[in-house]
Amino acid sequence: MAVFRYAAPMAAAVCTLARSAGAGGLADIDHVVLFMQENRAFDHYFGTMAGVRGFNDANLQMNGNVPVWMQLTTPALTTDAQYVGPWYLNYLGGNWSEATQCMSAGSNGWYENHAAWNFGTNDHWAMNNTPWSIGFYKKGDVPTQWALAEGWVLGDMYQVGALPCVETSTESVVSSTNPNRVAWISGSINSPGSPQRPDQGGNPYIDNNETPGCEDGGISCYPLKWKTSGECYEDAGVSWQVFQDADNFDDNPYAWFKQFQDAKKDSPLHGKGMKGLPLDLFYEKAASGTLPEVSYIVGPTQLSEHPPYSPHDGAWLQDKIAKAVTSSPKYNKTVLMVSYDESGGWFDHVDPYRSPDGTPAEWINDPWGQVGHTFVGPGFRLPFYIISPWTRNGGVYTEHADHSSQILFVEKWQAAKGKNVTTGEMVHWRREHMGDLVSAFDFENPDYTVPQLPIVAEPHRNSQGNYDGSSYCQSRYSQVRPPVPYVGDGVIGDIASVVERGFKPVRGKLTEGRFLVFEKNGLALANPGKCRRDPNVALTRASKGHRHELQRWVIYAVQLGGSEFTMQSAADGRFICRGGLMCKEKQNAQVFEVGYEPSKGYTLKPKGSGKYLDVDSDKELSFDGALGHWQVFSVSYWTG
Repeated sequence: MAVFRYAAPMAAAVCTLARSAGAGGLADIDHVVLFMQENRAFDHYFGTMAGVRGFNDANLQMNGNVPVWMQLTTPALTTDAQYVGPWYLNYLGGNWSEATQCMSAGSNGWYENHAAWNFGTNDHWAMNNTPWSIGFYKKGDVPTQWALAEGWVLGDMYQVGALPCVETSTESVVSSTNPNRVAWISGSINSPGSPQRPDQGGNPYIDNNETPGCEDGGISCYPLKWKTSGECYEDAGVSWQVFQDADNFDDNPYAWFKQFQDAKKDSPLHGKGMKGLPLDLFYEKAASGTLPEVSYIVGPTQLSEHPPYSPHDGAWLQDKIAKAVTSSPKYNKTVLMVSYDESGGWFDHVDPYRSPDGTPAEWINDPWGQVGHTFVGPGFRLPFYIISPWTRNGGVYTEHADHSSQILFVEKWQAAKGKNVTTGEMVHWRREHMGDLVSAFDFENPDYTVPQLPIVAEPHRNSQGNYDGSSYCQSRYSQVRPPVPYVGDGVIGDIASVVERGFKPVRGKLTEGRFLVFEKNGLALANPGKCRRDPNVALTRASKGHRHELQRWVIYAVQLGGSEFTMQSAADGRFICRGGLMCKEKQNAQVFEVGYEPSKGYTLKPKGSGKYLDVDSDKELSFDGALGHWQVFSVSYWTG
């Protein structure tokens, strides 16, 4: 039996105030609110946040010896630098923090985003999109979005459902993002091999066509005709409702389906999905505790956060919806999910997790002949957070997820309540490989406290009383796009240096990209360091703030999407190898099967052993221990 001694005395026990006790579960939820905003990327909003897979990526992609941050330039862009890295949009100070609120970056078009991805090198954003695409905000620029994400739980591997399709995104002209919203309410865009028939529309539906008929090549046929999630809810007797105002930015995807367009005005499909109810009624129903079981929120154009519409104005809407939910008498039974439909031409550094080439409904030959044989999704990462008593102070949810995940969550929730709303329309690979979000919740330890949210100014209105924040912003500033810092001020030498220091607890199936600390009973899994004669992995007292570098690990997936990993010390690059020995050779690294149980934590099983890595009653580390759970923390402590 391989046993390793704990290297330091245990810290004194600290009493903590217990929260509400009593095991719970999915069936405790009565209301789920699904609120989707527009066109922002994960790195663009949250790249500088501590404890997430942002600009301090532990598994950073390298293109040769060049990090993925470094984006190639052209002589047409600049002759001063071969590369341009991510840059802070407000690096010049002054009024730029307000001016950039109404700027646009690049195109969200099919060609531009595939070209920026560049067959996986992901380094053509400046060349084939724009150098503004790699600009990012910090906490002070999007404080409400940060407060909601950090106050509850943030998913840092939530991807766009389908790669961005044809969309105009300029200073003065914007349009909707249909395919991803269709995936949000049905689980498919009807690519060849989908559960749908070709004559049900789409084949595939990969742009914003809303003209009856098909485009050249028989694609993007409109209207769509396959069954939606709302119809599944209706069939099962699950109450549901779209909430939207007259100005809904044409963002209600139910309106693009023939069965909703043809529905009689007194029918459920018309009233719940086509016409909907105004947002004021959402606030009233939340206040009275009478929301339907499933609510969809479709915001107005100016509050959508779609460039050039301001994140500040979108934050005002997010604040109103979040406060309506958290102040409701039914908050103890409610879940609010905030997501974005696609990345909007903004850069994200993570090569999208996707299916193998040839997977039905996931790969197509580009109908425009621009990018060849390619995948339709999942695409780049988006902001995503879940507000509920079971996700309060939840940290970071690390599973691969996309718009299908919200459908999967509702399916699991309703199954727990005895109703079947499982859709047969979802693409099979998504159902099998995208997370269902359940592991983001801790049902045994709900926390009903609500953090103090930042004060948000009401969006500007014109003389007619209509929101006009973007045009008002653009009228105040002669420039809303700052000069790109190819050289000089604004160039960031080490992008990790802009990341905030700190940590987040981890939930969900592990994925790559973070510096992790594994703890149990006040002890942490540790590299023994140079001063220890024992060459084996050790236990040491958990450090305050999970800060000690010798307790920091990087994991490597044996296969992306799988649950098998090797573990490397962030301190000296050595791996945990067979028998617990610390060694430099990756090929000798011990493979661990990593499991997760909500409300309990993570298990580490050396592959093939049938036993677990655990801490026994004598504070000893054993490689053939009993089932035991570790708490995992994602940390960001830049030491350069």
